[in-house]
Parts: sequence; C-alpha cells; structure tokens
Amino acid sequence: MRATVVARSYAEALFELGERHDTHDEFAQGLNTMTSLLGTDPRIRSFLETPKVDVARKQDALRNALGAQVSPMFMNFVLVVLRKRRQRLFSEIAAAYRDLLDEKLDRVHVQVTVAHEPDEQLEDRIQAELTRILGRTVLPHVHVDPAILGGIIVRYGDKVVDGSLRRRLVGLRRRLVAASVNAA
Repeated sequence: MRATVVARSYAEALFELGERHDTHDEFAQGLNTMTSLLGTDPRIRSFLETPKVDVARKQDALRNALGAQVSPMFMNFVLVVLRKRRQRLFSEIAAAYRDLLDEKLDRVHVQVTVAHEPDEQLEDRIQAELTRILGRTVLPHVHVDPAILGGIIVRYGDKVVDGSLRRRLVGLRRRLVAASVNAA
C-alpha cells in the first residue's frame, strides 16, 4: 500500500505541473513511452532497478534513450524519480496519472465483452450509447468472448451489467427447471 501512496504522490506532482503548464498530453505521452520502454525489454527494467548501477549512469542512459522523444519538463520528472530511487514505481505512477487525467476530463474506462469481433460502426454505437447512459465520456475496451453467445457485458468500476445471451438462456433454464419441479 505504501508504494501506491508514493506513486500517487508523484503522479499528483506531475499532474499539478501539467495543470500549470497545460502539458497533460505531453506528460501522458511521456508516461506511455516510459512504460512501453520498461515493458518491452526486461533488461531495461533490470538496469534501471538494480542498485549496482549508480543513478548518474541511469540518468545518462535515459537522457540518451528518451531525450528526443519526451519533453524536457517530463525528462526532468523522470530524472527526479531516478534520483529519489523510485524507478520501480513508473508503472504505478503512470496508472495514477491516467486516473487523475480521466477524472479531470470526466472519462470512464469501460470493459465491454461481445461475442463477435465488432466493426468500427458498432464500437462507435456502443461508445455513444454508454456515454449517454453514464453521463460521462466512455472509453470502451472491447474484448471478444464467443462463450457469451450474443449480447454484451459491460464492466465499469465495481459494476457489471450482463446483457449476454448466455445469461438469459441460463435464467430461462432455471425458470423452466423450477416450473417443472413445481408442476410435479
């Protein structure tokens, strides 16, 4: 839990900086670049996280690797994170920053499960309808699961709305079994 609190503090500091300089997009892109870099090669993560390599060498390596890809202000943030030895928290910092940005922009991430691969028009309809229902800008993350047979399952926050054909068929089966038991 302590790591989450520390990561949130760093994210809030970066968010405040983004508010002051209107650089949220640059910072979000920088965090995406950083987490992508750490996720692509475990050797990079090991290099940054090992205490055997001194901080100045890590900072130089990141300046060389990311200097042209991220803003100078974001690079300074990354260097501070390294200097404070909080590099293990980059992923958590990025997630907390995205949460803060989503809250500011009144966005909600929604997990959508459908039975078949949707076309772009269907995805747009799903997004528009969920945005209308929830009263917030919806960012749908669509997953395909043929086991639901048809319909849609929507998950956001701690809520689940199951409109799948499979759930309806299971419910119908239960009612039929209950009716046959009661009739007997």
